[in-house]
Amino acid sequence: MSVDQAIELSRQAVILTLVLSMPVMVVAVVVGLIISILQAVTQLQDQTLSFVPKVVAMFLTSLYILPWAVQQAMEYSVTLFTEIPGNL
Repeated sequence: MSVDQAIELSRQAVILTLVLSMPVMVVAVVVGLIISILQAVTQLQDQTLSFVPKVVAMFLTSLYILPWAVQQAMEYSVTLFTEIPGNL
C-alpha cells in the first residue's frame, strides 16, 4: 500500500466520522440555542436547564440515526477490507 492510498483511506475515515456525528451535533446546537433563548427571556441561569435537555436530545438523535450510522460504517469497513488486500 502506498502512502497516497493510506492517506486516502484516512481521509475517508475522517469524512465518515464527520458525517456520522453531524446530526447529533446539529441537534445539540439547535437545542442549546432554544434553551439559551428561553433562559434569556425568563432570566433563569441554571446550568442543568441547558445540560439535561441537550443530553436527552443528543441521546434520542443517536438512537434514531443508529441504523443509518451502522450501515454507513459497515459500507466503509467492507470497502476498506476489500481494497487493502488488493493494494498490498
